[in-house]
Amino acid sequence: MKLQRKNRLRALSLGAVAVSGALALTACGSDDNGGGSGSSTASASSNASSIKCDDAKGQLLADGSSAQKNAIDAWVKNFSQACGVQINYKGSGSGAGVTAFTQGQVAFAGSDSALKPEEVTASKKVCSGGQGIDLPMVGGPIALGYNVPGVDNLVLDAPTIAKIFDSKITKWNDAAIKKLNPSATLPDLKIQAFHRSDESGTTDNFTKYLIAATPSNWKYSGGKAWQAKGGQSAPQSAGVAQQVKQTSGAIGYFELSYVSDGIKAVSIDTGASKPVAPSTESATADIAAAKVVGTGKDLALQLDYKTKAEGAYPMTLVTYEIVCDKGNKADTLPATKAFLNYIASEDGQKLLSTIDYAPVPDEIITKVRSTIEGLS
Repeated sequence: MKLQRKNRLRALSLGAVAVSGALALTACGSDDNGGGSGSSTASASSNASSIKCDDAKGQLLADGSSAQKNAIDAWVKNFSQACGVQINYKGSGSGAGVTAFTQGQVAFAGSDSALKPEEVTASKKVCSGGQGIDLPMVGGPIALGYNVPGVDNLVLDAPTIAKIFDSKITKWNDAAIKKLNPSATLPDLKIQAFHRSDESGTTDNFTKYLIAATPSNWKYSGGKAWQAKGGQSAPQSAGVAQQVKQTSGAIGYFELSYVSDGIKAVSIDTGASKPVAPSTESATADIAAAKVVGTGKDLALQLDYKTKAEGAYPMTLVTYEIVCDKGNKADTLPATKAFLNYIASEDGQKLLSTIDYAPVPDEIITKVRSTIEGLS
């Protein structure tokens, strides 16, 4: 099953390279063509003929969350085939995406963190008569991927995770890890903890979990930029995953779809009756309890990082598509609305669970669809 998923994602990635190489990238005057996506065939998970193109045409440039990159590639594959619109999503990270959006360089951005007040203020300069809003579109667990020879089923809890990433626990046979894994043969091997080098919403959500679940062991304020001392870094989710895969003793955090051959995922002891592994089902169980805390048309969510509910994975994230509620550019608005309408649709959301993402709960995605219709 894992091999099939890997082959599917590899195929999507190859399709992405093909389209991005074809783009002239006249949109916004950019000459950076990294990470576009598209394909001539529709995914079996979604019927391209059901996509409503409306007046969509031309090209769209977008940037942001690398956590949702595999989902965006799958969506773009279907949408481009149905509507002929080329979409170049660079996946440079949430921080880069928000910056590109507030500077008017992209039609929309992806971010694993909701806009901050100062970012909303900055967005008003490019959203004529409006502002940037958060539309929750992709859910999923933040997996702790590890590469420890001979250890197939690793369990960690919040205090231990915090100490590993704060360089307080440095060996895999540490007493705290042994206590959580009494039947495992843990090697006397140095822990190589990898974090994101770029500003990342995945980092923001990962550290929000640590702050909420074990505040006495994680004294940092959190945010998109990594703050703890020590460890090693790599850019974007794919970069961290690659380092974990090729480094014995490594551990790092990234979206579940980046867990592949050579990487195993940690199960978390939340205090429930048994440890919870990252999956679309366990993430959905946590996201279903999220509350909308955004105001007006903004649909920012508050997640429960301290959940002890049975089967609920606590280290989850929601990726938002960030777009102007009013004042979108006239030449890109039809394509932006058509694409967002598709990815928020039943077909678009259904595709997520086939590639290790979690669909947004019905009550929330219904509000997202209504908000997209009103974009201007």
